[in-house]
Amino acid sequence: MHEDSDDCGVAIFGAEENKYWHDHKGALLNSVRTGTLLKEADLVIVRFGEKYKQWNAAFDAGQAAALGIPYLTLHPAEHDHALKEVDAGAAGMAREPEQIVQALSYVIKGVMPSA
Repeated sequence: MHEDSDDCGVAIFGAEENKYWHDHKGALLNSVRTGTLLKEADLVIVRFGEKYKQWNAAFDAGQAAALGIPYLTLHPAEHDHALKEVDAGAAGMAREPEQIVQALSYVIKGVMPSA
């Protein structure tokens, strides 16, 4: 849940009156979590949605690329220009979650989508 990501630092290390330090504590802890999960991943799915601009997702894609971990992106067409470099490094780009499921089915099991 997004709120957990925002609040994990203060929930564990104590409250902060200043929003910057509140967010900073969470960001530091999340960087450890995300970095650990990325290093364990065989493939990363990076989803960009409408609610948040998710600059952190672009950073995660960059980390995956730097670690040599293939990634797939999932986002609406209106993000195409902003994400052109992220998509250029991706092993595939999807518009719908079902396309990600089909890609994973093919990559893992060799199963083509049914017509």
